[in-house]
Amino acid sequence: MPRVNVSLQVIPNVPEDKIYPVVDKVIEMIDKSGVKYEVGPMETTMEGELHQLLEIVEKAQEVCLKNGAKRVVSVIKIDYKAGGVT
Repeated sequence: MPRVNVSLQVIPNVPEDKIYPVVDKVIEMIDKSGVKYEVGPMETTMEGELHQLLEIVEKAQEVCLKNGAKRVVSVIKIDYKAGGVT
């Protein structure tokens, strides 16, 4: 499978003062996954195999819920082409 880029923005439904701490937990989970990633002001972009990155997206939802979110809205972008992207 070629390498792809997946950008993830999570918007946890928590009190305003709790948003960044919950998002920081998601970034911590991404960091521990070992994939190459870059945090931007609106989203985090990861590079790797699609199935692995989609598993991380799924775990991100769980991290938000475990850290107090009642609901999570996520925006996902996938950059995919034959031969892979970097």
